[in-house]
Parts: sequence; structure tokens; C-alpha cells
Amino acid sequence: MMPKIEWNSSFIKTTALSTLLVVASSFVRAQEQSIAGTVTDPAGKPLAGATIRSLGNNSISTSTDVDGKFSIKLAKGVSQISVTYLGADTQVVNIIDNKPLLIIVAARDSKLEEVVVVGYGTVKKRDLTGSVVSVKGDEIAKVPSANLLESVQGKVAGMDVTRSSGSASSGVNITIRGNRSVTAQNGPLYIVDGIQYSNIQDINPNDVESMEVLKDASSTAIYGSRGANGVIIITTKKGRTGAAQVAFNSYAGMSHVARYPDVMNLEQWVKLRREAYRTTGKWNSEADDGTIFNNAELEAIKNNEYTDYFDLLVKDGFQQNYQVGINAGTDKTRVYFSADYLNERGIFEQDKSNRYGGRLNIDQDLGKYFKTGMQSQLTHYKIQAARDPLNQANKISPLGKIYNDDGSLILYPLNGSAINPLADLQPNAYEAQNLVTRSLINGYLELKPWHGFSGKSTIGVTLDNSRNGSFAGMYTLDRNGSASKATYSTENSHLINWENVLSYQNTFRDHNLTVTAVNSILWNRSDRIDASGEGLILDSQLFYALGNASKNLATNTSYSMNNLLSFAGRVNYSYKGKYLLTVTGRSDGSSILAKGNKWAFFPSLAVGWRIVDESFMKNQRVFSELKARLSWGRAGNYAVSPYSTQNNLSRVAFAYDDVAATGYTFSAQIGNPNLGWEITATTNVGLDFSILKSRISGTIDYYDSKTSKLLLERGLPPSTGVSSVIQNIGKTRNRGVELTLNAEVTRDLPFKWNTALSYTRNKEEIVELVTNADDIGNGWFIGQPTAVYYDYDKLGIWQLGQEDEAAKYNQKPGDIHVRDVNADGKIDATNDRVIIGTPRPKWFGSWDNTFAYKGFDLNVLLFVRWGQTLQPNFLRRYDPQGLGQSSAIIDYWTPENPTNANPRPNSGLSLASTLYSSSLGYIDGSYLRIRNISLGYNFPDSWLKNGLVKKLRIYGTAKNPFTWTKDALLNSYDPERGGSENFPMTKLFVLGVNVGF
Repeated sequence: MMPKIEWNSSFIKTTALSTLLVVASSFVRAQEQSIAGTVTDPAGKPLAGATIRSLGNNSISTSTDVDGKFSIKLAKGVSQISVTYLGADTQVVNIIDNKPLLIIVAARDSKLEEVVVVGYGTVKKRDLTGSVVSVKGDEIAKVPSANLLESVQGKVAGMDVTRSSGSASSGVNITIRGNRSVTAQNGPLYIVDGIQYSNIQDINPNDVESMEVLKDASSTAIYGSRGANGVIIITTKKGRTGAAQVAFNSYAGMSHVARYPDVMNLEQWVKLRREAYRTTGKWNSEADDGTIFNNAELEAIKNNEYTDYFDLLVKDGFQQNYQVGINAGTDKTRVYFSADYLNERGIFEQDKSNRYGGRLNIDQDLGKYFKTGMQSQLTHYKIQAARDPLNQANKISPLGKIYNDDGSLILYPLNGSAINPLADLQPNAYEAQNLVTRSLINGYLELKPWHGFSGKSTIGVTLDNSRNGSFAGMYTLDRNGSASKATYSTENSHLINWENVLSYQNTFRDHNLTVTAVNSILWNRSDRIDASGEGLILDSQLFYALGNASKNLATNTSYSMNNLLSFAGRVNYSYKGKYLLTVTGRSDGSSILAKGNKWAFFPSLAVGWRIVDESFMKNQRVFSELKARLSWGRAGNYAVSPYSTQNNLSRVAFAYDDVAATGYTFSAQIGNPNLGWEITATTNVGLDFSILKSRISGTIDYYDSKTSKLLLERGLPPSTGVSSVIQNIGKTRNRGVELTLNAEVTRDLPFKWNTALSYTRNKEEIVELVTNADDIGNGWFIGQPTAVYYDYDKLGIWQLGQEDEAAKYNQKPGDIHVRDVNADGKIDATNDRVIIGTPRPKWFGSWDNTFAYKGFDLNVLLFVRWGQTLQPNFLRRYDPQGLGQSSAIIDYWTPENPTNANPRPNSGLSLASTLYSSSLGYIDGSYLRIRNISLGYNFPDSWLKNGLVKKLRIYGTAKNPFTWTKDALLNSYDPERGGSENFPMTKLFVLGVNVGF
């Protein structure tokens, strides 16, 4: 018997409907096609935010992501799509079955459509509301430099870059829009691929995709406490889809000192000694030489035994660099790898630096919604550090032989007390070697679950390991006959930076909105050990056997830790693409500051108006870009040493009766339990413009930065038992104007000329100090820059005929004549010193010219730094006693030479003992310099198209070849470093090649 089946009508209907939906769904999928592709500019750079639409159905659309990629599902019969990109004409593209599309979009004004990297995101240049300067990697790599920041010296308005010295391992000094802090740090924050990184010299310029300089508070506020002194963002190259491309870049060249002041020759030196004793009545003619020179000196003068140590110590330097970069990728995986080697030999024999670097950047698509990747860099330095011997060479008596007949060095020429400047060059006499290994590894995971939304988590780790060892034998410049000494120190540190960013972007009708939320955590740790000892048994053991030191063996260890926790948010909004708004807020908490003051909030607001897009501008033909910007924001600074809030103890020698004991006392600087944030508020007004179809473009910015609650080291009365404390006291102000102009002088001709001008004028001043009065002891003056020269105002030298007037001040002809400021008939330090000048320039700027004809290109960069006062060492290198050396340029007073430059020589007075000698040597340090001349030739593609080599360029570069100074006294001195002479600055001449395979 068959079972009875009862059919439920609702069940039948449901089943039938489900079956119908499945069939219909399968039919619909069969009628769809998936289209994917990439949108780039003509240079191959991805364009984010391009809109892709189905032709004939505008409701079906999507946008490209930050990598220029898109994916869209369209009906099977659709054969074309439209591509719309702001600033470019709409483009229609044919669909190719089963093949990804590569769409190249040329903007009407490509400069405005460039994507600029800003904090935790990107923005099109046309939509910028802050003061941001972008420099592309190609431009950076054109100037061969050991430090990539040297490649942009003078090119960025508001950014002042100077090399710290001419040594092989020297770095650069950089400020953005002046100095805000008086004793805290003023350097900018460096961000490399989204992660904080301080050692910018590790990065090879050929690895850089772009560099952005964020200057105003609207741009930097997203970095909160770390952005008060400006932010420099470095984006390194990433892999791109396509066949592997290999680039080889190399240069090599010589450096030499061209501007260094001479010392006196034998005749000048002898004359100075005679004049010094003539003043005191001990010399009247050559017949008296026996009373002022000893027998050995007389014999040396007779035999013309004179040594110019500069020629023996200074040689031509050498610099070479080799870099290989490999770029490759598929639709899912993209890789960039590079390796580089930099070798630099300085102008001194023991001054050498070797840098070995490697970089690996990987980006990987994980399915439809996820992307991951890493950026890693490993750098190793081996540095042989020299001690500059010129300080000794410029002071020692030049008389006598320096070598014995057997060729050995005479350590003390003429049996004098000053050691030979060549002493450090003897075998096993002096050695200083530094080893540094740094690694930066950051990995990220990015999620894009739906259009417009993204989440990205990045964790970066910087590991820094260094070892410094030095040995100075008994007969070296450092020890000068004392027991040999060796030092050994190692330091290990790590910085962990975890950044989490959520972003949402959407366009609805005339509105465009981007919201960004950020959480940032920094952990910073370091520990260090220092050891030293004297009287080592074997000099050949250098610093490797400190346990064998016979005396003063000492060790010390230290540890430092600080953390920073931050939360930030930013809203970018635009209406019709012409009314722009950026609102940012960030809250930072620093472990360095005191309890109750650790947290601070940093807001900013910026608006922009694209005037050129208004209806009343449609019929004009002058401006192709005209945008006004206004921003205000606050940023902070906590750049003081950790534990500045605490009272620390230091060990001192102690004893009970005659028994040694351990004793402790408070450190000279006591802690401040109320230490808080230094705050900088900045207002910026800017105008961006371009005219004549963008042939001429420019930017004008006016800014006003006011810093309050300065982190200032305040001196305390000695009666307190301590000497100083760091407090939040005082105010400073920086305000100025920045101008940048760029012009395509010739555009459509075979001969092309592009010229760019930059101008920066900054006024830096102290507004308030702790007592509301000047702090003369520290050299801080209200209304003046943070660094000034405060001294007697030298009017000249008292002359013959002024005896009576000079006598009123207890002086005589030949003495230094200074101004009696308060006209009270006497000179004293309290009432008669004035501000002579400041090392800060009134303005600086550059004129950059690039010429191209067929395959040739020529770049000439002219740099000007104007209005600063210097006090160069060589103008004070004057020995009025005539015992040691003096600068040849020194013009001193005698009855027959009534100069107003330097006082009369006097065998009884050293320069330090000469009244008012501190007033000597101040000079206008304004100068003009050709910073760079580069001439290159690009081989035509037609010559290379069938070979392995796809790109070939050879070039020659001269760095700092010519310098003009306003004051003729600086004709033999490089004024870039201010006044120092150690490790003289150099010119560099190189030949290089760029090869693409």
C-alpha cells in the first residue's frame, strides 16, 4: 500500500518562487560582465577619485581607490564606459572582453590634479586648504647628495637648511618658519611611509617618491604635539603592476676646500712678533731680534723653516654612491627593492664614512576587501671620525722643522709646549670608530569593505644600535703628554609606532565629504653604557681592552623611556569643489610631562575659496587658478628630556674622617612637578594662483605663530644649592611672508626654460620672559630673536691725536674704542653693551632655472641668505703677543698703519686679556651662492628601444661652485655655517649615470 502524500499549497508556492528566483539570478549573472582597470596620469602615477560610469546609465558608477584601481559590474551589452576626473575632460573608453583596462587621463591643468600626501591621507592639490609644499622624487634625485634634504636646500620657501659641517658624516640643520623654542628642540617631525622616523639621512634620495613639507597649523595639527615645528613627510617608492624594471644610479666625484682663511706667512709672523715687543719697548730694530726670539727660533727664521700645516693636513675628499632599484608587480602583488652604498672620504685623512642600505616595500591584495604590505629599511654605518686638527694648526708657532732626518715626526717643534698638529696621524696614536645599525620596519593591513570607507592599521618598529669607541694616545692633540685614554659606549633603542586610521569619503550632489579618525601610540625606549679608562698598557689595543687601563677606570649606565598616546579626527568638506573646509582636532598625552598636565587638545580650522570656479570668473582669460586660503590652529611641543619633572640624585666624592664613602646630592637641574605643554598657535593667510594658461603659477603666504608657555631652562640662585629648572615660562613670536613663483618661460618650443623663485622673510622675537625683563645672563632679550650678539659696540681703534679723549677711559692710541652708550664717561658691562646683531637672516631665497634642448638638460640654482650677522672664528684668530699663529687677513694698528680693524700688538697682553676684545670680528654675513649646476644628457629612446637598456642619462654636477659675500673680509670663508671653522665646508664635483633596464 502506497503512502498517502498530502501537498501543502503554500509549500508548493514557496518552492516554485525560490526556484524561479534562482533561475532568474543565474540568468541575471549570465547577463553581467565585470570590468576592472587602473586609471593613471600620463606619467604612470595612479589617480584616486576618478569616476567610472556605465555609458547610457549614469546611476551605475564607481570610483578609483588610492592606487587608481576600480572594479564595476555592468550589463552584458554595455561596450563603453566614461571616465571623469576633476580638472580633465570626460573620456569614453571601449571595453575589452576579459582584459583589465589601463586608462590614461591627462588633466587640463595637471599640477592642480596632483595628489599631495598630507597627514594620514592624501588630497588633490586643488583642494588643499593648508600651506603644503610637495617636491617630487625625480627632482630630489637630480641633485646628488648624501642627505636628501641637501637636495632641496633653498627650493622650499620657509624651510631653512644648512649643513652642520664639512665632515664626511655630518648632517643638516633645519628649521621651518623660524625658531619657536629657546632651549627645547626646534627641528621638524619626520614621517616616513606613515611612521615617525628621525634619521632622515638613512634614506637614499633615489628611493623617494615624494616629499611634502607641512608648514601651517592646519596641515600639522593632525600630528598634534609633534607638529609644532613643521612636518616633513617622506613617501618611498612602491612596486607597480607590470614587467620588472631595474634602475641603476651612480655618481662619483671629488670635494675640496676652496674658501678657508690663510694663516700668516713667515714674513708676516715675524713682523707681528716684532710689533708686539715694539709696543712694550723691547724691540726697535732687527738688532733687537735676539731679545725677542730664542736661538732655535732665530735659526729657523734664518733657514726659512716655516710650516703651513693646512697643506699637510687637508686633502681632496671623495664621494661615491651606487644604488640599484627593482620595481615589479602583478595585479595582486607589487614589490619595490633597492640596495645602495655610499662612501665618503672627508678632507682629513681619518675622516671616512661608509653607508650600506637596503629597502624592501611589498603591497599585496588579499581578495576583494583587504590589502596588506610592509615597508622596510636597513641601514648600516661604519664611520671613522677624525678630530679636526686645524684648531691646533691655526694657533701653533709655524717655526721649525716638523720631521727628523730619519723621517719621524717631531712631536714638539722647537721643543715648544704645543704638540705637532700631525700627531694624531701617527700609527696607533688616535682612533675613533662608530658603528651604527638602524632598521625601520612597518607593516599595515587595510580594509575597504565598501565604497568610500577604509580602515588601516600600521605598526612600525625602529631599532637603533650603535657602538662608539675612541682611543687617544699619550702624544695626541687630546692628551698632549698626559696618559692615554680610551672610551667605549653602546646604545640600544627602539621606537614602536602604532597608527590606526579610519576614513570615510563620499560625494553626494555638490558635496564632497571625507572624515578621518586616528589613534596613535608611541613607545620609546633606550639604554646606554659608557666606559672609559686611562693609561692603557698597549696602544695597539685601542679601545678594545679597557680592562687593562691602569687608572680612572669608570663605567656608567643609563635608561630612558617615554610614551605618547593620541586621538585625532579630521573633516574635509567641499561644496561644488570651490568652497573648502578642513576641521581637525587632536588630543595628546605625554608621559614626559607632569601629572595633571600630560594631556592637551590641539584644534585647527582652515577654509579655502576657489575663486577661479565662480561664475563671474568664467569669461576671464587671465587666471587658470585662483584660490584663497585661511587657517588657524594650535600645536604643541614637549621636546625636553624625559624625567624633567623629577629630582635626580648624582654621586659625589665623600668621606667620614679619612674613610671614603658614597655620597649623593641633587643634580644641578631640579625637576618641575608642574611641567606642561609648550603651545604654538598659528594663523596663515594664503593665495594660490596661475595665469596665462598656467604658464606662471605661484603661492603667497603670510603667517603669524605665537608660542606660549615656553619650555625654558630658568637659572636659579646659587643659594638654593641647584642651578636651573625647566619651566613653562615666556612667549615667542614668528611672523613672515613666503613667496613662490614658477614660470614656463618657453613651453611649446624645442628649447625649454622653466624658472622658479622662492622668497622667505621671517621675523623672530621673544615676547615675554620669566621676569618680564631681559635675561642678560642667557642672552635673551624681549623684542629680539632667540639668538643675538650682545656686546660692546666697537667704533674702531683710538688714533694718534685722540690721546686726551682716550685717556678719559684709561686708554691710549692703538686700543679698542667702544661706544659709551649712556654717555657717563665710563665703560661698563651693565650700561654699555648693546645688541650688535643676530645670526638669523632677514630673508633668504632662491632662483632655480632648468633648461632643456633635445636630450640635454641644464639646472642652475642660485641661493641668497641676507641680513644676518656673523662673528667668524678666523676674524678673532689674532695673537697680539705674537707667540702663536694669526689669520693673514688680520689688519692691526701701528703708528704707521692707523687702521680701525684690530688693536695694536702687545707682548704683555693676550687677546683674552685685551680690553673689549669680545667686540672684534662682527661682520655682515650676507652671501649669494650658486648652490648647484647640473648638466645632463638623455640618450634618445630611438637609440635604446631594441636593447637591454631602456633609459640612459649621464650628467655632471657642481655643488657650491661659486659664492659671493657682501663683505670682502669673507672672501676666504664659507659663511653657511655661521662662524665655525672646524671641518671646513667643501665644494663637490661629480659625474653620474642613471640607467633603466
